[in-house]
Amino acid sequence: MPPGAETSAHANLWQDTAAAAPDVPPLDGSADADVLVIGTGYLGLSAVLHLAEAGARVVALDAHEPGWGASGRNGGQIIPGLKYDPDELEAMLGREAGERLWRFAGATADVVFALIERHDIAAEARRTAWVQAIHGAKALARAQRRAEQWQRRGAPVALLDRAQTAAVIGTDRHYLGGFVDRRAGSLQPLSYARGLAAAAIRAGAVLHREARVVGLERNGRRWRARIAAGVEVTAETVLICTNAYADGIVPGLDRSIVAANSLQIATEPLPATALRRILPGGEVISDTRRLIRYWRLDGQGRLLMGGRGPYREPGPPGDWAHLVRDVGTLFPFLGPVRFTHRWGGRVAIHPDYLPHLHQPAPGLTVAIGCQGRGIGWQTAMGQELARIALRPDHVPILPVRPVRPIPFHGLKAAAVTATVMACQVLDRFDRG
Repeated sequence: MPPGAETSAHANLWQDTAAAAPDVPPLDGSADADVLVIGTGYLGLSAVLHLAEAGARVVALDAHEPGWGASGRNGGQIIPGLKYDPDELEAMLGREAGERLWRFAGATADVVFALIERHDIAAEARRTAWVQAIHGAKALARAQRRAEQWQRRGAPVALLDRAQTAAVIGTDRHYLGGFVDRRAGSLQPLSYARGLAAAAIRAGAVLHREARVVGLERNGRRWRARIAAGVEVTAETVLICTNAYADGIVPGLDRSIVAANSLQIATEPLPATALRRILPGGEVISDTRRLIRYWRLDGQGRLLMGGRGPYREPGPPGDWAHLVRDVGTLFPFLGPVRFTHRWGGRVAIHPDYLPHLHQPAPGLTVAIGCQGRGIGWQTAMGQELARIALRPDHVPILPVRPVRPIPFHGLKAAAVTATVMACQVLDRFDRG
């Protein structure tokens, strides 16, 4: 690392700056509910909130606490849409189903901002724009198609040239242009999770921390979840909202995803001269490289840089060294800068780069995967899960598919490591 670039031991910036957590007690006795939600990240919390507001008796369990997983460790970027563009979704799913999906995906940031306003959640939310910085000619052509498709559908998106992109992100290095989506924004991710939890509790939901589910079985028309502490929760309907932290409750679910690590670092607050140059409008950024990097400023003027990490649990400072180098490469004018935090969380990735919806048994629904759009997608999908649980005639926004483990999933660690190394080399030389 360059001089002055030390990082602290593992320290999640969001933990240090989040709003206070609501009182969520452990489960100390058996319980009964209309709907049991397992997992209290954005997906589970949104489902719980919407279910409680509709009058359902809902209990939510988490092996740790609300927002413990990637919902309290992500980059805080609210990005609408999916990896696929509207025309692609219509070609994959058919005109009607594809249109339903791109309309849903395009409005996910709206759902987040509406919930924050309605429940007065203090999460430093700011609606600015997402800029996808474009690194090569092929990516530029794809961005042109994306802009045209969304503009044709009335979305506030545009294509930026090289100079416009440099003016936004604060550097003229590496990027040919940018795709800008003004539906997007940023927030303090753990504060948002805690705000959703508090709103759900006010609406009548019952949340429990330190309640790891170790068994789930159908008993007649009801489900019975066994908790590690030796108690049980029974419910007519169960929603699995564990995402990348799936741990065997549903057979094969943990083997149907790649649970990749997404790592981040944060600088100390930058000087005013740097803040006038880097993201002066508060935009959030990611790029089009094979191994994407993403960055933004927080409310105190810290620069946050994120990217992929090793498949194993990260540990030594060297696991974050590539992010330190990225800051120096993109913003050499900063000189030596002190990094005060480093942290990470796991994200669920499917080989087809789409979120999945599963219903492996009557009354059991699983939503998993968000492909880099977690805050908006998971919030909106939680609302969708509430509809599925409450209305048997509701047609889900995603096709229901069986849980299919990835072939040779046991070799995933070696495969992911090899893929990351190959992508690093290709990204270094690729300008195509």
